[in-house]
Amino acid sequence: MLKEKNIVWHPHRVSQEDRENIKKHKSCTIWFTGLPSSGKSTIAHELEYKLNRSGIHTYVLDGDNIRHGLNKNLGFSREDRKENIRRIGEVVKLFVDAGIVTVAAFISPFREDREAVRNLLKDGEFIEIYTKCPVEVCMERDPKNLYRKAMAGEIKEFTGVSHPYEEPLKPEIVLEADKLSVEESVNRILAYLSSYKIINAER
Repeated sequence: MLKEKNIVWHPHRVSQEDRENIKKHKSCTIWFTGLPSSGKSTIAHELEYKLNRSGIHTYVLDGDNIRHGLNKNLGFSREDRKENIRRIGEVVKLFVDAGIVTVAAFISPFREDREAVRNLLKDGEFIEIYTKCPVEVCMERDPKNLYRKAMAGEIKEFTGVSHPYEEPLKPEIVLEADKLSVEESVNRILAYLSSYKIINAER
C-alpha cells in the first residue's frame, strides 16, 4: 500500500513488446532457489554467460551482491527476508518490462515470498528453478564455511541449520545439483527456454 495518496503511475509510450522486438527475444525472470551452497549462483552466472554469448540481453541479480547495495539495511529476520524478496521482486518486474532475461539467485526460503514475485509477472515470465541438493552435500561444498559457523552458533537464523527452507511445490525446473554438472544444468535450462520460445535455439 502506498504511503502517499498523490502518486500516479505514469504509463510508458514504449511497451515491453517493443523492447523485446528490438532484442529479438522474450524477457522473463529465471528464479533460482535452494539451500546455501546448493549451486544457485554458480549455475546462474554460467547460464548468463552462455546466454550473453548467444546475443541474449541478460542480467544476474545475486543475493550477496544485492545486500551490498539495495538491501544493505536488511538483516535475516523473517520480516527482513520478506522485505528483501519483495524489493527484488519489484526490480525483476522492471527488468522484465525492459525486455531483459533476468537471472535471480536467492535462497528465498519461503514459498509465500516466491509466489508474491511470480504474481507480479505475467504467465510464463517467472521460471522457478529449484537447485535441489542434500544439506550434507551443501555443507561439504560450503566455500565460506557458513554452515560450520552457523552450527557453532556464530551465525543466527541460517537457512538449513537454524532457519527453515520451504521447497517449491511445482517449480518449472528441478536441478538435482549433487548429480548434475554445471554444464548439464545450464543445458537443461537452455532447452526449457528454447522449448517455450523465450530464446531462439538457433542463436
